[in-house]
Amino acid sequence: MAEVSSFNRKRMLITGKKFIKAKSFGGVLLFISAALAMYLANSSLSSYYFNLLQSPFIAGFSNLIFSMDAKMFVNDALMTIFFLLAGLEIKREVSIGELSSFRLAAFPIIGAFGGMVIPAAIYLLFNFNGYSEGFGIPMATDIAFALAILILFGNRVPISLKLFLITLAVVDDIGAVIIIALFYTNSLNLTGLFLSIITFTLMIILNRSGVKSLLSYMGLGFFLWNWFHMTGIHASVSGIILAFTIPIRASISTTAFVRRLKLRLNYFEYLEQTKNEKLISEKQIGVLDIMGNTYDSVQSPLLRLEHNLIPISSFIIIPLFAFFNAGLAISSISTSIFHPISMGIIIGLVIGKPLGIFIAVYFSHYFNIAYKPDTLRWRDIFGVSLLGGVGFTMSIFIGDIAFSNPIFIDLSKVSVIIASSISGLLGGIWLLIVVNSNR
Repeated sequence: MAEVSSFNRKRMLITGKKFIKAKSFGGVLLFISAALAMYLANSSLSSYYFNLLQSPFIAGFSNLIFSMDAKMFVNDALMTIFFLLAGLEIKREVSIGELSSFRLAAFPIIGAFGGMVIPAAIYLLFNFNGYSEGFGIPMATDIAFALAILILFGNRVPISLKLFLITLAVVDDIGAVIIIALFYTNSLNLTGLFLSIITFTLMIILNRSGVKSLLSYMGLGFFLWNWFHMTGIHASVSGIILAFTIPIRASISTTAFVRRLKLRLNYFEYLEQTKNEKLISEKQIGVLDIMGNTYDSVQSPLLRLEHNLIPISSFIIIPLFAFFNAGLAISSISTSIFHPISMGIIIGLVIGKPLGIFIAVYFSHYFNIAYKPDTLRWRDIFGVSLLGGVGFTMSIFIGDIAFSNPIFIDLSKVSVIIASSISGLLGGIWLLIVVNSNR
């Protein structure tokens, strides 16, 4: 990976802190949106709520006109932005974060792997005679919900534990994207696939050619989304693909930035001394414009885009997703909660997820495959492993595309909500007890 300047390393740390704060508060909004959706779906306003989900949404231009209902727009279009941000986070972590070296990354990566395999195995154990397509549902961790619970404990929780959870969830996101692309594509349109490859290749060429304009990548990203939509692969995956083509290196180095800025400041000061008017001159305005462009040039395009997308994703897209997907009429679910689908999801998330994470990291440390940070205690890690069972957003997302039967989709949603609530409660209680003990 190309070396990143000290300016952008500092910006990465700032972006990481903003990510933690936004995700934690976004988790609160997510909970409120989900609760509101459940209330509306089971109240006298239910008809208005479900009509809203099916209301038509038309967008596009020229021959590219997309017609879909409101729920599909949120799940297929807006969630692409969520996946784009997830991809940017992954690339940032690989560049300088917890995934930047094997020693740093191995511990949470192994934990994430165990936290995906064991829940999937438990689900398949309950559903080996049918409904196996839902195996991906209990594999995911909702970072917004889980991090929001962890943030409640403030400074009593070490930053290394928060980073462990974030890295765990980022690796989970990678696994979820792979699962969606490989196992939840019913048919493949070769024309769409060919156009997707061509568009992706153009974006790689732009990156290799040193093009830093985000507008160029986002414009091609729109067409990439359209071709993915055509292929049969869920269009939101295009967000991850787009993220990995966004340049991480800035146009100029910090040394060049300082030199250019000094020259412009000196020229601005010279114009100030020689002007006759009270207001700044047109030449000075031009100098300020150039300084603004210079400031943009020293920033990493990836960090600038991530910085702008964090509030949009956390405060708008994820709450909208929860509102449009969490609402279901409980009375409409005739299937028992002890249905194999439900049992596989609940036990997979509540029991399988924490056991998979904890067992994987414990034995990786025991056999010297990976190393536990000295600032973490095993009891802390187990508490975060319990929070790993909070699988709300991605689990509901996978459930919506895994099943075609509306009854099974609703059943999977109820199961995810129940499992996430239990996991959040257990993890919160465990950490409440643990953080008050002497460190």
